[in-house]
Amino acid sequence: MLSPSLRHSLRRLWGNAQLSYGVRVFIALSGAMLLCWQQDRLEQVIPLFLGIIASALAETDDNWFGRLQALLVTLVCFAIAALAVQYLFASPWLFVSALALSTFCMTMLGAVGPRYATIGWATLILAIYTMIGVDQQGGVAGNFWLQPLLLLAGAAWYGLLSVLWNALFVNQPVQQGLARLFDELGTYLKIKSSLLEPLRQLDVEERRLELARQNGRVVTAFNQTKEILLQRVGNGRTGAKVSRYLRLYFTAQDIHERASSSHYPYNELAEAFFHSDVMFRCQRLLNQQGNACKTLSRAIRLRQPFEYGESRAALDDLQASLAFLRAQNNPAWRKLLRSLGALVNNLGTLEAKLAEASNPDALAEEQDSTLFDRSPRSFKDALERIRLQLTPTSLVFRHALRLSIALSAGYGLMHWIEPGQGFWILLTTLFVCQPNYGATRTRLLQRIGGTLIGLVAGWALITLFPQPLWQAVLAVIAGVVFFATRSSRYTLATAAITLLVLFCFAQIGDGYELIWPRLFDTLLGSLIAGLAVFLILPDWQGRRLNQMIATVLSCNARYLRQAMQQYETGKRDDLEYRLARRNAHNADAALSTTLSNMLLEPGHFRKDAELGFHFLVQTHTLLSYLSALGAHRESLTEELGDSLLDDASERIAAALESIAASLNERGSVAVHSEEEEALAARLEQLPEEQGDGHRLVQTQLALICRQLAPLRTLAAYLLKRGQATPAAT
Repeated sequence: MLSPSLRHSLRRLWGNAQLSYGVRVFIALSGAMLLCWQQDRLEQVIPLFLGIIASALAETDDNWFGRLQALLVTLVCFAIAALAVQYLFASPWLFVSALALSTFCMTMLGAVGPRYATIGWATLILAIYTMIGVDQQGGVAGNFWLQPLLLLAGAAWYGLLSVLWNALFVNQPVQQGLARLFDELGTYLKIKSSLLEPLRQLDVEERRLELARQNGRVVTAFNQTKEILLQRVGNGRTGAKVSRYLRLYFTAQDIHERASSSHYPYNELAEAFFHSDVMFRCQRLLNQQGNACKTLSRAIRLRQPFEYGESRAALDDLQASLAFLRAQNNPAWRKLLRSLGALVNNLGTLEAKLAEASNPDALAEEQDSTLFDRSPRSFKDALERIRLQLTPTSLVFRHALRLSIALSAGYGLMHWIEPGQGFWILLTTLFVCQPNYGATRTRLLQRIGGTLIGLVAGWALITLFPQPLWQAVLAVIAGVVFFATRSSRYTLATAAITLLVLFCFAQIGDGYELIWPRLFDTLLGSLIAGLAVFLILPDWQGRRLNQMIATVLSCNARYLRQAMQQYETGKRDDLEYRLARRNAHNADAALSTTLSNMLLEPGHFRKDAELGFHFLVQTHTLLSYLSALGAHRESLTEELGDSLLDDASERIAAALESIAASLNERGSVAVHSEEEEALAARLEQLPEEQGDGHRLVQTQLALICRQLAPLRTLAAYLLKRGQATPAAT
């Protein structure tokens, strides 16, 4: 009988998303190593290991049948690549032509979707692995088929393990995705609570910037979880467990919309109620709700019940504090108390959502539980997506062209200087060369640093453990570490894969002989990747900053229209509304990522970064006001003021689209608009006879309208700077 602490530890390990990955890799590598030892064919370890690694890199989340289909496609691509390398290896001109063409085509698969991009990238890796194997043998001699068959055997062996794993533990990725999502939501709520801190001279802009960055992580977690769920509900038939997870996913969407809502500038609320504890109680409740999201995350990951009730007292105290302020009947507080009341009501609803999450089976079925699937509907659709990206303005096209030229240059350099183990140059270039300069620079430093660490550690470990058996064990451990860390700690992952290579080569020769060639080739490959991303159609983020901001404003305009439409027809979380909301958040997250990448670029190309961050603060504030509209959706009766709301929302949406169009076309933007000032003033006039619903909508529209002026100013300044320095655009 296992003790409770041991069971808890095992549950924690099982809930770790990287553990299942590492277990599969461990089984695959150990099985291959044991087979080679048993058959006394240690020279076959390297191609088998390389096939396993390529197959694991090609793995994408799917149900077992989808994974089986992807495996068959992957093996066909691997077979064509391996045989083509074998056949063309002795003809350098044909080889480099095929290398450039195949690299371009495989990279362009990214236009179809992430899954196809992963398979295409892994195919290129396997092709280079084949080159390494052929070069290690001194050319294509003896059995033409042996090397490809061993690579495919390793790939198939891992692929079958993956299919079996997905068949046995079909819902594990869903649990891990939801756990990651609620964990990121919890962090978002805790950062948001810091905005409510009742301090004078609070640096609101810095905290909003931090909140916008965290919102990007939340959006990424949403997108990843949605893709996992799509693989389970794509056929329209869902089991009880998947239905429960789907309800939790929609609950997370509701929590996110309410968490991202803003009902008034918080610094003004803090100033007005500085001598009251009401803002402190708002902050405390929101912070506790953030902790509750993290507790729910752990419960999902460990498959344990989630019991929530600790914030009930905090909510009661907050409502009592609000009632006390209302009892003061201070005329100067009347307008602010309405916004504060909306904030408290929103926190109360958020509290109820978290309480409902303790029993997902009792949650109501979503009116429209359709998830938007972005994958191609047919082969013709896939080809059309690729065709639309065959233009120099496409980021996918630029990366494909850049990578094909970089690998061709690496191949030419390799033949010119004839280094030992020269094909590691190509492999390094493939891993280091990323779609933009910032990511490439980061990966380059991590690759070089990890290689140095791995080579030093490898020299020490080979010296300490000269026995082949211990080296075989260490090679398997290094492979597991690589896959456990490659997405989070790339420097460590690079060190681990370097160790694996050294130990594998030590099984058939002298591992020390690989140390200097590996270092030399890594430096050359990194240099080629860095020069390629700097010189060949570089994607400087500042060049498309205007387009990114325009996309944010356009998406916010659509979100506004969808939210206002639901005030007339009644709340309904249909696909069209959820898509408009998700696109607005995706655009906000993309702008945040773009600005982070800009900070890694050379000084001249990041000259607009500070301006971009000011934009991010303003657009995220705009999105928070829109989210409040969405969070309080309800039907409005036909009363006086409806025409004002309809006219105001349409004029605001049109203004956002107008600014977006000017940014896209690099036209001119009017810095000041008398009409928008007058509209904001009208919206801020709240007659006493209006109902609470009208007051809330009108207040939020007024706040949104007030955002237009700073957005116009920033847009005009950005366009003016772009016209003053045309070379930078």
